[in-house]
Amino acid sequence: MEQIRLYVADLVHLLPELSLVATAIILSLLDLVLPNRLSRSIIGWLTLVGIAISAIFVILQLNPEEAIGLLNNSYRVDDFSNLLKLFTLVGTGFVVLMSLSFIKEDAIPHVGEYYYFYLPAALGAMIMSSSGDLITLYVGLELLSITSYLLVAMKKKDNKSNEGAFKYLVMGGISSAIILYGMSFLYGMVGSSNLSQIGAALPSLVTAYEPLLYVAFFMLLAGFGFKIAAAPFHSWAPDVYQGAPTPVTAFLAVVSKGAGFAILFRVFYVLFGFSSFENSSFQSDVFLAISVMAAIAMVTGNFIALKQTNMKRLLAYSGIANAGYLLVPIGTYFSGTHYANFSEFIFYLIAYLFMNIGAFAVLMIIEQAEGHTEGKGFAGLYYRAPITAVAMVLIVLSLAGIPLSGGFFGKLYIILGTMQTQHYWLGSLMIATSVVSFYYYFGIVRQMFMRSDYEPAEIKVSIPLGITVWLCALISVALGVVPHLVLKGIEAIFTLTKDFLIM
Repeated sequence: MEQIRLYVADLVHLLPELSLVATAIILSLLDLVLPNRLSRSIIGWLTLVGIAISAIFVILQLNPEEAIGLLNNSYRVDDFSNLLKLFTLVGTGFVVLMSLSFIKEDAIPHVGEYYYFYLPAALGAMIMSSSGDLITLYVGLELLSITSYLLVAMKKKDNKSNEGAFKYLVMGGISSAIILYGMSFLYGMVGSSNLSQIGAALPSLVTAYEPLLYVAFFMLLAGFGFKIAAAPFHSWAPDVYQGAPTPVTAFLAVVSKGAGFAILFRVFYVLFGFSSFENSSFQSDVFLAISVMAAIAMVTGNFIALKQTNMKRLLAYSGIANAGYLLVPIGTYFSGTHYANFSEFIFYLIAYLFMNIGAFAVLMIIEQAEGHTEGKGFAGLYYRAPITAVAMVLIVLSLAGIPLSGGFFGKLYIILGTMQTQHYWLGSLMIATSVVSFYYYFGIVRQMFMRSDYEPAEIKVSIPLGITVWLCALISVALGVVPHLVLKGIEAIFTLTKDFLIM
């Protein structure tokens, strides 16, 4: 039996993860020894420092000469994982920054725990991004999931928060069990939990085990569909988003969803994308099923969002629609004429990060002033906080996909990819549902500029929230002004043969 070892020299490749672990341990001990009368905002700032240190280590590992496989390729350090880790750390950093002026002890009793719980959550997402084995994948998945359940339940005195956390816990546990059951079929057929070994063995097993392969695939698709909140596995998202503290909602909508996409992308391409399933329609059925789920998510998210009045629920259904958009480049798999799937995917994921974090930051400003998250809170925002309203317009333009915005070029690149691979129906549906989204996105703009029957509640924009809003707005615009530079940068870092083919 082959021995699997991790040497001391290998730990240098794990510095991004180890720095988060060390920061979380130090901050948990600091929270215990600090007197109760002192503000826990210092823990929030130190959490940001730990995230920044981890991001620096990731940046130093970008674009290595060759990908690094640890523990018999169970853990991958490659540019696929590095880019997704940066996404995770930037998103988590923004969420913590937004929380510094928003979280109050009268709403969340344990503020110190609230801040440093983001560290193991981010660690779980990073483990998922680097997983090359079903075991490490599941460890990362559960680490992210369990800490997310705790973060949703932080508002202990709020019934909606308790209800949302309970629903999330139950449905999250069921989805994890479904994923684990699907994994058990793969392990039983191949006798290995290593993704590359499973992917290499599956083509020879199609004849004997084709029905079981379909069962395993659809179980994995259903479980991951829950994690990314894609229809028809989305029913938990609106209630959980509405009940959770708003920064936690932003974390679930951006970071948790991105981690789900990272592992979905790696697992499905390594297992089903690169191997040659001769004399079988299994491979084409796999990616057709992903495309169908993308279509269902786009239609469901956009049409149900039309009737939402609560902004958290509206952004939840917007996130479901965006999950559909992000599934499109995965469903239009690598072919002889189209190798830009990952570049299209990561570009739109970056745009999605900034436009959603920015939207939640503006919502937090409204929530502080109005005491609720209903859409009517945006009424007359231009007259009460004109600078914030202008930033929100830029963010909405990106969310809707209007030209010269990051959201527009993100969708455009994906649509062009679907046309190149002759998935015309999917590209056409993406265009049609994007047009539908104009109604509810521009409803926000109408509230801000055309409503005069509003109560003039005072709006104060704290420095952390102001910085977040304008950084997200300006980056969303920058992604629309120089999209080709960003896309070329991604393609220069990511190499298909080096970073993804782990056979």
